[in-house]
Amino acid sequence: MSKKSRKKSSKAPSGSPTAKKKPLKTRAATQTGSAKTRKGPARKSAGTVAKAGSHKAASKQLNSSKSASAPATAKSGLAEGHKAPAFRLPRDGGDVVTSADFADQKLVLFFYPRADPPGCTREAIDFPRLADAFAAAGTAVLGISADPLKAQEKFRDKHGLTVPLISDEQHKMLEAYGAWGEKSMYGKTFLGILRTTVLVGADGKVARIWRNVRVDGHADAVLEAARSL
Repeated sequence: MSKKSRKKSSKAPSGSPTAKKKPLKTRAATQTGSAKTRKGPARKSAGTVAKAGSHKAASKQLNSSKSASAPATAKSGLAEGHKAPAFRLPRDGGDVVTSADFADQKLVLFFYPRADPPGCTREAIDFPRLADAFAAAGTAVLGISADPLKAQEKFRDKHGLTVPLISDEQHKMLEAYGAWGEKSMYGKTFLGILRTTVLVGADGKVARIWRNVRVDGHADAVLEAARSL
């Protein structure tokens, strides 16, 4: 073989690397395409899971709010027209309050679940706000919960409350007035104080009972009822 022929034959393979690069690109493109194909369904399924998860969360919230608003029930048979049950209990400051202290006088008893939560605080502030109006209507006002005296006094001092706060830790007065009973919240049932207000007439009989009280505007409604007696 001549030198020229050897040179030509040695050049012939030089084109082969270029030819081999095309299949490499094709394989890379194929791999990229397959990767995209694999990622596509994954993203879609992730979105589907997210939507399903949010739907379940919304359902749980709806169920919780539904159970949280379940009505509370009291066992007491106290009704309007009944003789108001007698009581003798300690109040803030260490004194003792009895039903006999309010003989021949109208009396408002508002029972609140606990000292210092927002709803109880608004209610406890609203009644003192109308203290002069209640006095003009010949009506005394007492607040009652199961808190110990120290908690009642702290509550009084923090918010400058002027209404006497009674401590009924044994729940005797609460039960007698139907303010202690079964409550339901977030699917759990338990015994506790039911937000209740009782208006006792000067004759010592129950004139009005408000159960499952809504705080906003409640004190004003009780004042109007006291004025009408």
